[in-house]
Amino acid sequence: MDTEQRLAAGMRAAQDGDAAAYRALLAACVPVIAAAARRQGLPPDEVDDVVQETLLTVHRARRTWDPARPFLPWLRAIAQRRTVDALRRQGRRPRESHDPIAYEAHADDGPLPGDGLERRDDRRRLVAAMAALPERQREAVEHLGLAERSLDEAAALTGRSKGALKVNLHRALKALRAALTRDGSGADV
Repeated sequence: MDTEQRLAAGMRAAQDGDAAAYRALLAACVPVIAAAARRQGLPPDEVDDVVQETLLTVHRARRTWDPARPFLPWLRAIAQRRTVDALRRQGRRPRESHDPIAYEAHADDGPLPGDGLERRDDRRRLVAAMAALPERQREAVEHLGLAERSLDEAAALTGRSKGALKVNLHRALKALRAALTRDGSGADV
């Protein structure tokens, strides 16, 4: 059984309430998370903190993982976000390269001129795209994506079923992806 299958089976069992499988899953996730953090250029002394933050996020968001989808991309996305958070706290930018040797060879020179303008423009486009979403889709993104609430919490807050929230989130992400991959003229960037 490969890593994906093993971790996905562990998460399915954990979602069904198997505490021992959940503990084993979290332990098996540690090397995957650590590797993802190192690939982004996180200093070795910060890796353990990111692993712990990622495991906490996995715990809070464990009900949002869809057993029909692969587990490793879901886990790596969370690890990447926690790593970026750690790098931002240090005032550093994540590295683009996936070559471990490149991380040691290049110094981080900080932001490039105009980066602030790009981020503001990206933020403006994201805010506009979020505002254009139907209310139920926007709420799903806010609760599940931005606030990182579980499906159960979001369902209780919105009064909608977990299935409806998943559908709303999927449609919202698809619409946001489409809106953000186009420039002002509607052509793909």
